[in-house]
Amino acid sequence: MPRRMLLPHKSVFSYSRPPKWLGPSNMNSARCGYRVFSANSSAACMELAKKITERLGAELGRAVVYQETNGETRVEIKESVRGHDIFIIQTIPRDVNTAIMELLIMSYALKTSCANSIVGVIPYFPYSKQSKMRKRGSIVCKLLASMLSNAGLTHLITMDLHQKEIQGFFNFPVDNLRASPFLLQYIQEEIRDYRNAVIVAKSPDAAKRAQSYAERLRLGLAVIHGEPQCAEPDMADGRQSPPSMKNTTVHPGLEIPLMMAKEKPPITVVGDVGGRIAIIVDDIIDEVESFVAAAEILKERGAYRIFVMATHGILSADAPHLLEDSAIDEVVVTNTIPHEIQKLQCSKIRTVDVSLLLSEAIRRIHNGESMSYLFRNISLDD
Repeated sequence: MPRRMLLPHKSVFSYSRPPKWLGPSNMNSARCGYRVFSANSSAACMELAKKITERLGAELGRAVVYQETNGETRVEIKESVRGHDIFIIQTIPRDVNTAIMELLIMSYALKTSCANSIVGVIPYFPYSKQSKMRKRGSIVCKLLASMLSNAGLTHLITMDLHQKEIQGFFNFPVDNLRASPFLLQYIQEEIRDYRNAVIVAKSPDAAKRAQSYAERLRLGLAVIHGEPQCAEPDMADGRQSPPSMKNTTVHPGLEIPLMMAKEKPPITVVGDVGGRIAIIVDDIIDEVESFVAAAEILKERGAYRIFVMATHGILSADAPHLLEDSAIDEVVVTNTIPHEIQKLQCSKIRTVDVSLLLSEAIRRIHNGESMSYLFRNISLDD
């Protein structure tokens, strides 16, 4: 007899049925021998962990995570985990580095307690924006991957990595889940007249993701290109000034052509948004100035409602206040990152619950089932 599925709290947008691509399944574990822990004592992380364990029909593992008076993180496991499969749920609040230390210390504590396997459930993977070498910097995301491996993690469940190539940084399996089916379902069920909408990429870099959304919703596509032109000449960022060659030694006879300085054109919209609903899609919404500028240009082009859809709502600094005063009507994000404080500051933020997908991934990994079903009809460009 199928078991009744428990639903999340009503304040978060959720579904009484799983998306069609997920299919029916028994959310209770088919066998014992696994435990789910929360690596963070914050209310948001505990709430997500409780939603996942309720769907699994399991109890949350007993552990204490706290900071001592000198700022050091201490983790105490309050039960035996010998021979068990362990799943550590860790959301990333504003204090990113503390959250990382909590995860590392808990992983190492479980490793030394003889856990059979340790799977990190990290919906938003931190430092994912620092996944490429820039000037004399470093690839911090690769460093973090090595630290997690040394701490004892044997598997990673995450969602919508900023760059798909990040999976290659790890020497253990990584399941990069997608939130797009939940966001697509939100568009279909919560946005009136969505058939009159157009999917917008706020930059050419986001065009592939926007195209994937547009094709599955059978909607048009628009791309914003360029940047706002600054009226003050003293605000130039140096791109018009090539570096001085005075102290550069060049081998005689070797002529290296100088690179032309980049210059973006004034901001323009490629595509028709007049009299339409504009839906901007992206994977992360953090600093919102670019989204606000995109909304203003879309309003000028005739869009009468503007939505922003993103998986990870970091919304740092004064982002909530900027969104509240902007032309954007709604900002829809998932609960991969705690943003309850931001919701109190901005009435336009909506939350989509993805605990169903995370709990199903945990169940399949523990039971040794294939994960490919979770990626059915999912585009690589999402």
